[in-house]
Amino acid sequence: MKLTLGFSPCPNDTFIFDALIHHKIDTEGLEFEVFYDDVETLNQKAFRGELDITKLSYHAFAYVVDKYVLLDAGSALGFGVGPLLISKKDFSISDLNNADHKIGIPGKYTTANFLLGLALPEATNKQEMVFSEIEDALLDEKIDVGLIIHENRFTYQNKGLKKIIDLGDYWEKLTGCAIPLGGIVTNRNLPLEVQHKINKVLKKSVEFAFANPKSGLEFIRSHAQEMSEEVMYKHIELYVNKYSRELGEEGRKAIDLLFDTAREKGIIPEIKEHIFLSPTPPKGGE
Repeated sequence: MKLTLGFSPCPNDTFIFDALIHHKIDTEGLEFEVFYDDVETLNQKAFRGELDITKLSYHAFAYVVDKYVLLDAGSALGFGVGPLLISKKDFSISDLNNADHKIGIPGKYTTANFLLGLALPEATNKQEMVFSEIEDALLDEKIDVGLIIHENRFTYQNKGLKKIIDLGDYWEKLTGCAIPLGGIVTNRNLPLEVQHKINKVLKKSVEFAFANPKSGLEFIRSHAQEMSEEVMYKHIELYVNKYSRELGEEGRKAIDLLFDTAREKGIIPEIKEHIFLSPTPPKGGE
C-alpha cells in the first residue's frame, strides 16, 4: 500500500523518518511517496487534506481534527525547546505588547505564533515568512522583531541578534508542562488497521534512529541547509526525545492543556472529534 507522507527537511524530521522511508526497518507492506516542505506549507496541505500522513503544528492540528487523527509516535514536545522572540535592537517584553512593531513569524498556524499570541496578545503587526528568512529580514531591518524556530535557535547569536523571550520557557512556567510543537497525523479516511500500522512502523523508525543515531547522517545532511554536523545533532537532541517514541500520559496531558488553553483564549475553535489515535488496534483486520 502506497501512502503520501509529508515532513520538513529539518534534522529532527529526517532523523526519525530515515529508517522508515529507506526501509531500514520492516514497513509491513507500506510504501511512501515523500514530500519535503516547511512546516507552514505542511499546515496548509493539511487544511486541504492533501496527504495521507503529515507533520504539522499543533496549532494547525486544531483546525483539521475532523480530517486527521494524531499518531502516538513522532511528536516534537519538550522542555527548553520553544520558539524564541529575537531582535537586532534592545527591546523589552513591555515594549512589544502593541501593534507598533512589525514581527516576522514563521506562519499564522504555527505553534510558535499561538504562543506569541498567548504571551503578547496585543502584538498584532505580523508578517508571515519562511522561518529560514527571518534572521536576514531582521538584519536588513525589514522587520523589527523575529519569531524563530528550528535550527535558528543555534545561529541567531552568531549574527549579533538578541533574545527577548523564550516562549517555550514562558509556557513551561505558565503550565508546568512540556510544550507541544508539532505532531504526526494520519488521514481519518484510512482504515483503522492502517492507521495503527503507520503508528507502529513510525515508532520502529524512531527506535531505530535512537539505536543508530549516525545511520541517517548523509540523508539528514542532504536536507540540512549547510548546517554543521554539530548543529544538526544539537537540533535533533532538542526536538527528538521520549515523546517522539510515544506520547504517553504526560505528552497527551500537555497537548490537551494546549488545546484547552487555546479554546479558552478564543485562539482555536471548539474541537468535537477525538484527538488521539485509539489506543487498541482492531483485531482480525476489522
